[in-house]
Amino acid sequence: MRVLWAAALAGLVVAGCATGSPYLAEGAYDGRKAVPPPPAWGSPAYDQDRRTFLDTRALKDSARWSLARQDAREARIMDAYSCALGVTPTRQTTPRLAAMLRRVSHDVRPAISGPKKLYDRKRPYKVDRGAICVRSGMIVGLTSDYPSGHATWGWTVGLVLAKAQPDRAEALLARARAYGESRVVCGVHNASSVDAGRINATALVEALGASPDFQADLAAVGAELDAARAAGPAPDKARCDAQAALLAQAPY
Repeated sequence: MRVLWAAALAGLVVAGCATGSPYLAEGAYDGRKAVPPPPAWGSPAYDQDRRTFLDTRALKDSARWSLARQDAREARIMDAYSCALGVTPTRQTTPRLAAMLRRVSHDVRPAISGPKKLYDRKRPYKVDRGAICVRSGMIVGLTSDYPSGHATWGWTVGLVLAKAQPDRAEALLARARAYGESRVVCGVHNASSVDAGRINATALVEALGASPDFQADLAAVGAELDAARAAGPAPDKARCDAQAALLAQAPY
């Protein structure tokens, strides 16, 4: 299970490029201590998760479903934040950001794998029948639900970007929240698993803040993004306006 999730996260920044060392020493952060247990079987929260999964199947083939499919493409994580940032970051135009996210990904991996292994919760489509927006391949089909790895990663990236570009923080965190919610729309995670991902990411980024290397890289990334935004071009306005209108509607 841990091997499968590590393989998945290797593509979260740019496929096959998660290299380097983590910011935190081994064992400095333990997601199992930060993430609360999932809802108990038969509890009101457990039943609400099931209702949310079933209700959101009505979103199949909608515009929000299409966005969830886009958000499932881990290698496009930086592009997902382009409208919120006001510029499209790439490995070529923002190499410091790409390198920082690659390094952060090494801290995110154990933060996710620990609680996933501990709780080993079934994904919602394995409890109730319903369409999902991706193929149930090896990684999705054989890894567990809680907490959501995508939500953990998306919120981590959102928090890092918000710290680097505080004037865009509100838009960036709104996009980060939607990135996690896409997993519920997609049908591959329960809503409580996405909530747990945000809890996990928030605690992890707080721990990362104690790293001098993290703080130095954050300052460099902030300057790099300032320059990239000044140089342009800005993302397509029509696309960003359409995305903003879509994200203004809560999917569940």
